[in-house]
Amino acid sequence: MLEALLLIIGFALLYKGADWLVRGASALAKRMRVSDLVVGLTIVALGTSAPELFVSVVGQIQGSSQIVIGNIIGSCVINVFVILGLASLMMPLVAKRGTVLREIPFTVFAVLILAFLANDRIVGTGDAMVLSRFDGLVLLVFFAAFLYYVFSIARGSEELAGDVHPPEWSLGLSILAIVVGLGALILGSKWIVDGAVFIARWLGVGETFIGLTIVAFGTSLPELATSVVAAYRKNSEIAVGNIVGSNIFNICLILGIGALIRPIPMEFSTNVDIGMALLGSLFLFAFMFTGRRHRLDRWEGILMLAIYAGYLAFLIAHSRA
Repeated sequence: MLEALLLIIGFALLYKGADWLVRGASALAKRMRVSDLVVGLTIVALGTSAPELFVSVVGQIQGSSQIVIGNIIGSCVINVFVILGLASLMMPLVAKRGTVLREIPFTVFAVLILAFLANDRIVGTGDAMVLSRFDGLVLLVFFAAFLYYVFSIARGSEELAGDVHPPEWSLGLSILAIVVGLGALILGSKWIVDGAVFIARWLGVGETFIGLTIVAFGTSLPELATSVVAAYRKNSEIAVGNIVGSNIFNICLILGIGALIRPIPMEFSTNVDIGMALLGSLFLFAFMFTGRRHRLDRWEGILMLAIYAGYLAFLIAHSRA
């Protein structure tokens, strides 16, 4: 009964937290005269990736590496196929040219780096499939390069100069909304994950399957709430930037930190899940050139949701302990 109550309260916190976060981030972006995309790729992406970070650090400390890797890869798959799919149903998502040609390919490159580092035995760089501490440092260096790129955008951004509408809120209120929104998102997602994991284990589901589905979906709920609310408010840049930034944060920052804490052993079957994360990024890039350019249309969102449904059916049929 307590777990079910936590799930309900958690969903309510997620909705309000996402609303406060999106409105506060938009107001802050206008006041700082940087684009919503930069805020989405940094402040919002880091905030909504906090649940993955929390779960991964605790999981590594406790030695639950399979939940950690399943959580991160599963979250990346859900972010693209489910969250952007649902957000595009709310309203077609328009991406700027720079997002299409630079940020989305960045996510493709991040997944390819993960695939290379994880498959030591296949690529001939080691005898086991493991993310070592050195691999973690490589991921963190790539993340630092991404941050440098994002802040170079912020320095050169002139999109909000001139005849910009005044921010919705004052600076203090904008920061307060972001902080309270992030707090609600993190607390809500933790309660949902705690309740879902308890129920899943009560049903006797394997650890890897929990990481790829229940935990991944639970820790992706902040991204879901934030992107859907952003799409509803006609703010495609935060909706798309949140997902692109979150996937880069998940792979490069969170897995990088996790590998530094303790090397992460990989299963060969995890390549299927890494392949789905890569496929999602490639599909997102390709869909920017089908139909109306630089836009994720509703029919494309439906297709992405259908692909994820097939993947989920595969996971259920081949659940791995």
